[in-house]
Amino acid sequence: MDLPASDRLARQLSFIVEIDRLKTVLRRTVLVDRSRNENSAEHSWHIAFAAVLLAEHADGAVEVARVVRMLLVHDVVEIDAGDTYAYDPAAHDDKEERERAAAARIFALLPEDQEREMWELWEEFEAGATLEARFANAVDRLMPMIHNYVTEGVAWQQHGVKSHQVLDRNHVIGDGAPDLWAYAERMIAAAVDKGYLAE
Repeated sequence: MDLPASDRLARQLSFIVEIDRLKTVLRRTVLVDRSRNENSAEHSWHIAFAAVLLAEHADGAVEVARVVRMLLVHDVVEIDAGDTYAYDPAAHDDKEERERAAAARIFALLPEDQEREMWELWEEFEAGATLEARFANAVDRLMPMIHNYVTEGVAWQQHGVKSHQVLDRNHVIGDGAPDLWAYAERMIAAAVDKGYLAE
């Protein structure tokens, strides 16, 4: 931005402009209307909204505002690191390194206190040690499964994903939201029965 502003405001605006690039990061998940793949910014918005609505299913009382902040920040690193496909083990080999480098660059655009807050939220999500982080992870994992089910397994089939992979990857939903994991297990079984997902 080339208009006069305090250093703090200039840094905040720089970050806001930078994160617009998240809209260009495509994911493997297909939109419900099947018209195209979703982008990471859309995913972040969708899971944040879902967390607000599904908070009552968390494994205990969660601070919803913290969960939402975590969900909004955790994929910002994909601006540099790209979206790592959940069912590609090789892509996960250097995921942490790529994402940590991206976080360092992107969060450094902010004023120091907000940079620190972004790091704390991002690391809390990644560690999954708090109730809020476990619930945030649960919602993050659940939403692509819902997309896959509603689109009759389009992305699962495009990438040859099997039911055991979906179960293995997503069982952590139960750590943050047991009711949602019970629902997800039923959804996976139904997807197999309907031919959306290979056994």
